[in-house]
Amino acid sequence: MTIQARRTRKVEKLARIYDDEIAPCWGARFARLLLRNLSVPERGQVLDVSCGTGDPTIEILRRMSDGSRLIAIDESSAMLDAARRKVAALGPLAKKVYFRTESAVPRLSFADDVYDLVVCNLGVGDMPSVEIALRDFARVAKPGGEVRCTLPLAGTFEEFHDLYREVLVKHDKHDALDRLDLHIARYPTYDHAESCLAAAGLTGRIEFEEFSLLFRSAREFFFAPVIEYGPLADWKVVAGGGQEMQDVFWYIKEAIEAYFGDRPFHLTVKAGLVVGKKPQRLDPDSLTADSITTPVPLVDTDQDSPFDHIETGLPWPPRDIADGSVVEDSGDAAIEELASDEYELDEDARAEQELDALIDGRKRPRHLID
Repeated sequence: MTIQARRTRKVEKLARIYDDEIAPCWGARFARLLLRNLSVPERGQVLDVSCGTGDPTIEILRRMSDGSRLIAIDESSAMLDAARRKVAALGPLAKKVYFRTESAVPRLSFADDVYDLVVCNLGVGDMPSVEIALRDFARVAKPGGEVRCTLPLAGTFEEFHDLYREVLVKHDKHDALDRLDLHIARYPTYDHAESCLAAAGLTGRIEFEEFSLLFRSAREFFFAPVIEYGPLADWKVVAGGGQEMQDVFWYIKEAIEAYFGDRPFHLTVKAGLVVGKKPQRLDPDSLTADSITTPVPLVDTDQDSPFDHIETGLPWPPRDIADGSVVEDSGDAAIEELASDEYELDEDARAEQELDALIDGRKRPRHLID
């Protein structure tokens, strides 16, 4: 089976198990944070980016007034199918939503200044950077519109990261240590999230709450869907490939068992919510020569609405993003510089490898015996 076929199969399985095995301890926790104090403007246009299986899409639909419309996008058709089935059960509310299979990377295909509300629950981590994502969300929001997105912040999974670092230091895995540092740096700090909000031209706030995940053993931890379908692939890539990766994860398993014994393995999750408002444009009639410091962009009134036809709900064709609306993040350049071509080519294959250390009853490999 090819890597692409395995990936497709994994995504399809994820869509089947997500609501029962991942959402209750992960996605739904972030969704509740996103929905806190959320109100949809009268006759509002809403964009739900990376909607997954429809949480929080359904709750947003329930809060929408007559005349409001919602476009929900996700790159996984399997996830969208699950969302469609749930929305279909809502009866008349289903007429307010239009689903579309589409990735937000490298940018949203929608016109500028369209949506009263843009939401994204846990999709920012799949985008090049938080700042790039917020800039694009702000671009498609109307002046005065709101942008809301959730994401895990720095400190998430810190107990595992500390054990991982200890194992790599003890066994002189210096290249893997560098990769681990870069991986951890992808979880933004509170201050960095604030700076990204400002860089996107949004005014608002960062909210956060902390919760815990508990696992009865190292094996349960690595095989838990929230881990297996979440950060595990990245953790494997950090370790390297082949036998090197197997050895590192054997040591990590032993470290978890040594530190926690019969006690549950406790992981901290720091859930963040970014809320930003796009500033209203100044009325050109009220401007004087002294008050104009930057050009005021013109609104294309022909595409104020994302719907070409109100009955079909079909969106306008994509419009190019204005020059300078998306910038590259220096952190991604650092990752590319660190990783060799061979490392990048093998990344998918390494992430797909099973972990020998987790086979029941397997003894410690002879080459690891001191």
